[in-house]
Amino acid sequence: MARALINMPKTARRGEIIEIRALIGHTMETGYRPGADGVVQKRDIIRRFTVRYNGEQVFAAELHPAISANPYIAFHTVATDTGTLEFLWEGDNGFSQTETAAITVAG
Repeated sequence: MARALINMPKTARRGEIIEIRALIGHTMETGYRPGADGVVQKRDIIRRFTVRYNGEQVFAAELHPAISANPYIAFHTVATDTGTLEFLWEGDNGFSQTETAAITVAG
């Protein structure tokens, strides 16, 4: 399992725009680079990043081989209700990782 870091507020006011930042540790091998033995290494990238807020998708990104290792993604959304954000990274070779973070919305 890769190490994922999520930075977002734990509380917000209803209707407030919040910034969410996510980083995951992943080598993101492009499949174009030769290894030490001269053989091209197998492609291994994260292809899709999706975020759901109380089950509703609020952000999605398609990633490609040009993305750097340990991809960092920042985006904004509106705090609507107290609940959970679910972060899903999906990639080559069966890679899939899910993390969750809670937010409390007042007002």
